[in-house]
Amino acid sequence: MNKNNFFCFNLPVIHDSAIPNKKHTLITDKQPMIKFRSSAKTVSKLLDKNNFTSLLINRLQYTIGQQPLNANNRSWYQALAYVVRDRLIDLWIETTKHYNNKNTKRVYYLSLEFLIGRMLQNALLTLDCEKGCRDALLKLGLDLEQLREQEPDAALGNGGLGRLAACFLDSMATLGVPGFGYGIRYEYGIFNQRIENGYQVEHPENWLRYGNPWEIPQPDVLYPIRFSGNVQTWHDKDGRIHHRWTDTHEVMAMAYDMLVPGYKNHRVNQLRLWTAKASRDFDLKYFNEGNYINAVKDKTSSENLSRVLYPDDTTEMGKELRLKQEYFFVSATIQDIVHQFNEQHRDLKLFPQRVAIQLNDTHPAIAIPELMRILMDEHMLEWCEAWRICKNTFSYTNHTLMPEALETWPVALIEKLLPRHAQIIFEINQRFLDDVRELYPNDEEMVARLSIVNNYGSHHFRMAHLAAVGSHTINGVSKIHTELLRTTTLSDFHHFRPNAIVNLTNGINPRRWLNLINPQLAALISDYIGDGWKKDMTALEGLKQFANNSKFQNQFQKVKQANKNRLSKLIRERLGITINPHSMFDVHIKRVHEYKRQLLNLLHAIVLYNNLRDNADNNMVPRTIIISGKAAPGYHLAKLIIKLINDVGKTINNDPVTLNKLRLVFIPNYDVTTAGDIIPAADLSQQISLAGTEASGTGNMKLGLNGALTLGTLDGANIEILEQVGSENIFIFGLRAPEADALRGGLYKPREYMKNNSSLSLAIEMIEDGFFSPEQPDRHYAIVDALTRTDPFLVLADYQSYIDSQKLVEDSRREPSIWTQKAILNVASMGYFSSDRAIREYAKKVWKIPVN
Repeated sequence: MNKNNFFCFNLPVIHDSAIPNKKHTLITDKQPMIKFRSSAKTVSKLLDKNNFTSLLINRLQYTIGQQPLNANNRSWYQALAYVVRDRLIDLWIETTKHYNNKNTKRVYYLSLEFLIGRMLQNALLTLDCEKGCRDALLKLGLDLEQLREQEPDAALGNGGLGRLAACFLDSMATLGVPGFGYGIRYEYGIFNQRIENGYQVEHPENWLRYGNPWEIPQPDVLYPIRFSGNVQTWHDKDGRIHHRWTDTHEVMAMAYDMLVPGYKNHRVNQLRLWTAKASRDFDLKYFNEGNYINAVKDKTSSENLSRVLYPDDTTEMGKELRLKQEYFFVSATIQDIVHQFNEQHRDLKLFPQRVAIQLNDTHPAIAIPELMRILMDEHMLEWCEAWRICKNTFSYTNHTLMPEALETWPVALIEKLLPRHAQIIFEINQRFLDDVRELYPNDEEMVARLSIVNNYGSHHFRMAHLAAVGSHTINGVSKIHTELLRTTTLSDFHHFRPNAIVNLTNGINPRRWLNLINPQLAALISDYIGDGWKKDMTALEGLKQFANNSKFQNQFQKVKQANKNRLSKLIRERLGITINPHSMFDVHIKRVHEYKRQLLNLLHAIVLYNNLRDNADNNMVPRTIIISGKAAPGYHLAKLIIKLINDVGKTINNDPVTLNKLRLVFIPNYDVTTAGDIIPAADLSQQISLAGTEASGTGNMKLGLNGALTLGTLDGANIEILEQVGSENIFIFGLRAPEADALRGGLYKPREYMKNNSSLSLAIEMIEDGFFSPEQPDRHYAIVDALTRTDPFLVLADYQSYIDSQKLVEDSRREPSIWTQKAILNVASMGYFSSDRAIREYAKKVWKIPVN
């Protein structure tokens, strides 16, 4: 093997990150021992089968430590991952040189979640070498599909927040935006969901068990993270007051980098993840005394910060751990960003011209006082200058309208763990409220509503308010969400700063959510309109001319059926449930939460079942209802909903009357890979949250892009999907947001809706009487009580409208040509919902950077 092709992952990287006060040598053109290959040559070497085989066997032998004759699929997968990663590193080095030479403004995307999914297939597609890789593996007697199955999903997120972040990173790389993600390297993710006796049971998601060949440890990129202690005040020679944070407990944050390739453009950005390390791993004194637990106590306690995503915060210890986790991630990130800036620039006044920091929801909001602390306490800037820098650097994406989901922290807890930050937040708030009083004199109610500090009851810091005060731009993620932010959740901020809240509708990455997960449909589309849609999703409009074309319809139907056959096989093999692959696949894949209204779907399933029991020969459209999603470990009612879904499914699926006509399936452990199995097979996409509760949603976009018709409320991005696809190609039902608000604010009586609806009454009575849980008849009483007494998300109020729309779905499904036409038009109309479009809008409206 040519030594110039040998593993470059051990080379020093160009990245300017390092531990503070430690000098590092950067790779430059003056170092002749490091040769930067041209991008095209780098990829062509991987495409060459002989060279590829040599690289793969060398990696297997010298990195994995195995011989080809003895290696199993996991070993081959890891060797393959290292080979592909080497090519990505070459491109990463060149990309970083390019950014450094251009001295470009950089975007830092802070998010507690990044649901990046599996990386191998995505990397092969972006490098445009999947076919060459597949062919070379076949010569070695290896199957690429089998190797791909060895890769676990990266357990770095839970839901739409993390998947959006991953799509945005991909789009930034594809558009050539110098964009970098920052998050936490969770050792166990949120949890692995198993269904045991119908109940959700949480198990550790040990995705790092066999190592992660895609990550690059950076042991020299290490930052101290401080907690607790005291704040000392001192005066300089000019009499200025300064603060020093002392007597703190320290944890170290170490960086791991994962590479984010752009699509066929030789650009590779990075996602930097932090893992917690103890400042002192081992106490030899305790060990020698035989106190082995205390010998490693500090190490265990410190490293808990990056163990799991969203530790249960229903206890005081849980709350403390969660706050420490958020600050750990934010402090390491801000230190790293400031350090990188100082490597190239010496004047911090230029910071907002070279740095844009996007806060993805309220979790990273503590970054605002952290940057203020660093600027004032470490770089000795005065308040006004530090605040100008902060205000012009940060922007904030809001993802929720529900007050209970807007993060708050007890003032006492922040004063205990982050005493200097508490001082800074109080000062930010006081100066902000002075401005409010100037504009609204004698309106103390307005002052109280805008205050970062909630003084009603126990004192709390309102992190959404902190993010809003400390950011130059606040954005919603759909038209209705943004409008509701302006008129409800952040209405006072909108009046105070009328132009600060803007709309930037979410988007999805077509390269993963069509090209990767649905290759047959992607190939069919490209055969008819070319493959330009992979970089410009609006090109899908070219499919509209083929919506009535019988040949294209037949091919489209065959692709859909092949995907349904594949999913049917997976369900049979993994769950032991046989479903009719020719039935309508009615899909509801969401985090399990009352506002997502899985219960509305479930009530309809019971009604369909009762119709079959009454008349087994009725001419219903065969239907397989597929539900998947996780419930938060501490959300007991949501976990009970999962149990009810499984109880109802068990009853339906075991009744001979439903054979080939009705099935209800709950698929456990929903993640990116599971989504990729389900979405291409979906016929109907359920987006049925109560109007005014869903910020945007991106599952609706993914399912529509793969040819599923939407059944939904006028909530989140459903409204914009309606605008794009037309009312004749979507099924809309339910109360509008103002109607829902009026009903919830009035004398809503859920039982009144049961009195005049026999099918609804029967369904609820069956749950209440234990029809689906005869061994424990009162098992689901809490659900019945919630529905019939308060029904906070108006399930019963929307029930009849939902049932009427389901009948329209059946009517349309009886005419395959019309249904297929609608499905094609849905695919053709999804162009607006590209994450590339969203990133262009962020770049123009928020970050103020050019995009190619």
